[in-house]
Amino acid sequence: MDAQLLAFVPVAAGMVALPGADFTVVVRNALASRRSGLAAALGVAGGLLVHTALAVAGLAAVLVAMPVLFRTVQLLGGAYVLYLGVSALHALRRQAADASAAEEAPAAKLGPVRALRQGFLTNALNPKAPVLFLSLLPQFVPEGQPPLPRTLLLAAVVVVLALLWFPAVALLVDRLGRWLRRPRTARAIEGGSGAALTALGLVLVTGPLLH
Repeated sequence: MDAQLLAFVPVAAGMVALPGADFTVVVRNALASRRSGLAAALGVAGGLLVHTALAVAGLAAVLVAMPVLFRTVQLLGGAYVLYLGVSALHALRRQAADASAAEEAPAAKLGPVRALRQGFLTNALNPKAPVLFLSLLPQFVPEGQPPLPRTLLLAAVVVVLALLWFPAVALLVDRLGRWLRRPRTARAIEGGSGAALTALGLVLVTGPLLH
């Protein structure tokens, strides 16, 4: 029995399930439709696949070692998350000002392709992920064991957990859709998610470099 691998699974599960921009984007898209929610969930998993591949290839170490490059990625990721948040708040304000739309859920009617792109970019442009993977994965490589196969295994575990968690979130939101899509509830969720994304984007854009 691989004790280190067993210990890694709950740690990775907690990392994947930690609420953040990924979670918010999946919930927002799932409120629009089940297909959009699942597409966003797959996009997030695809972004994680990029980060795990970078970690395995060692390119993430280069990114962390070059402050200018890291800051560029940080600004790009923060700007995109900020854009999503401001767009959500703007749409909510526009619908609130339109009396004829007061009874409609404010969730954006995104198609699956656009939702997939949102999920992927939200995760792939997260500059904290390379640091997290670089600091976490080596801790679970047993001494004397070749690092590449082991890191590949650990990376695969993270991606599989994401493929289980985020679609489950999307399906749960869709399942509760009748209640969640009530105008007052939906507006509260949209406003909260927009504010959360805006705050996360501002933190990434204005925050100090990670060490």
